[in-house]
Amino acid sequence: MAKIISINISPKKGMRKKSVDSAVLKDNYGLENDAHASEKWHRQVSLLGTESIKKIQDKGVDVGPGDFAENITTEGVTLYTLPIGTKMTIGQDIELEVSQIGKLCHARCAIYEQAGDCVMPREGIFVKVIKGGTINTGDEIIIRN
Repeated sequence: MAKIISINISPKKGMRKKSVDSAVLKDNYGLENDAHASEKWHRQVSLLGTESIKKIQDKGVDVGPGDFAENITTEGVTLYTLPIGTKMTIGQDIELEVSQIGKLCHARCAIYEQAGDCVMPREGIFVKVIKGGTINTGDEIIIRN
């Protein structure tokens, strides 16, 4: 079963994200109170799997959920293999659509400096919020299509 391990937000870009137990996803916007949310672009919410984080942990770097600035940390689904346009449901009826796989990393982050690698540019994904609602740590994620 795929599920949410951590929900992470920050009020300003460039700040470390803080883990919260629950958060509100707003239609065509993103996570309420997160600096990266916007109706003006397709990268409204970022996701990264614990499976990807483990690759950096295995290199001896002490990292965990939220350290890659992802909004939602997942477990049980290989996110970066999902095609753009894939829909997913979280909880009862929250609907997200995959809009981008990976991203260009403009500057080497602290994780890259420590490990010589960072998985977010390759394995993180971005989604648009089709139908919002409240998400909670532990909520099930169902991949559709």
